Amino acid sequence: MYINFWYPVALASEVTAEKPLRVKMLCLPFVAFRDSNGQAHVLSDTCAHRGGALGLGKIKGNSIACPYHGWEFGGDGRCMRIPSLGDDAKLPARAKVDAYPVQEKYGLIFAFLGDLPETERPPLYDIEEYGTPQWRAQHFVFDVKAYYERSIENGLDPIHNEFVHQAQGQPSLSPEQQRTPLPIEQIPWGSKHYIKFGGSKSEDTALSGVRQGPRLGAAGSWHQGPNQLVTYIDLTATNSFHQYMFETPIDESNTRVFLVSLRNWLIEDQHEKRMEEVTRRVIAEDLLIVENLNPVRTPDSNTKEVLVPGDTAIAHYRDWLRKWDALGWRIDVKTLNERLGDYAITIPCPGRRTSDNWVQETVPLLQSSTSNFNPA
Repeated sequence: MYINFWYPVALASEVTAEKPLRVKMLCLPFVAFRDSNGQAHVLSDTCAHRGGALGLGKIKGNSIACPYHGWEFGGDGRCMRIPSLGDDAKLPARAKVDAYPVQEKYGLIFAFLGDLPETERPPLYDIEEYGTPQWRAQHFVFDVKAYYERSIENGLDPIHNEFVHQAQGQPSLSPEQQRTPLPIEQIPWGSKHYIKFGGSKSEDTALSGVRQGPRLGAAGSWHQGPNQLVTYIDLTATNSFHQYMFETPIDESNTRVFLVSLRNWLIEDQHEKRMEEVTRRVIAEDLLIVENLNPVRTPDSNTKEVLVPGDTAIAHYRDWLRKWDALGWRIDVKTLNERLGDYAITIPCPGRRTSDNWVQETVPLLQSSTSNFNPA
């Protein structure tokens, strides 16, 4: 798990000005709420006073009030009021909690969990077609009893389709393609493959009867950062699925996935339920495999698995993980778990670069080996 990337927190509809929303991300507790202007905020879910869970408190205008002693914290994390000191009291400088940059896009709330300044942050993926009349979007949120890296690798893997998704008619690689390394394009913060599939495919599928135009049979997947996955499935020149998965590791064995699935055909209302059923069947097929992988987490060396040319995209993804390891962004989970319970720990926010005197400890990170990394 890494700091300094954008992570989906919740559906935008789940974050309200009526009640705080508690979420667990990267093994740690956070709280999301909206202020009186409708602006979403994400804070560390631990009061700086005596460790109360802010998410169990109340939203008061532009602040969230701790349920333990009523301390009120604004969306920027600063304490705005301590009831026991009176309204005119000078508040302690240390009365603050970490507050994280937020973006509300694609019907989701995202938080940047890290301390990088804005100009240095890896980007949130730009879905250009979202909200346009030619494309219809469906949202799916599901929990996976697996490590998020394993889930991302599953999405990057083109060979599993013909074995895991036979009933859905997914395209397959030809024998020659399976023996040849995938053509990989390096993109900022990730790697990409997109090819025309050469394998045979049964036409007796859930959607074969409504497909329009000659079959194209091209598809590809790519990642941006460790937790953002894109998959294009182009059945014909005009019948496509574009799927965007934003994944949040809850801990080292559980992941919450936010899938934004777009299509430029069958966009009328009467097809919505049908398309949802097809998508959920595909999800269930993947979950059965991913939730039973051994080991649960990605091996620390490719020698612990036998990789073949069809695993080219997996190898490149792991290369990127090693680059972020070198930057010192990987969380030291073993040390973190040893300290949790004895200390309040959180992800460092950008505010820590401009002020000191913070109460909570920051999450331990594995030591970096180099800082010479250019994502472009």
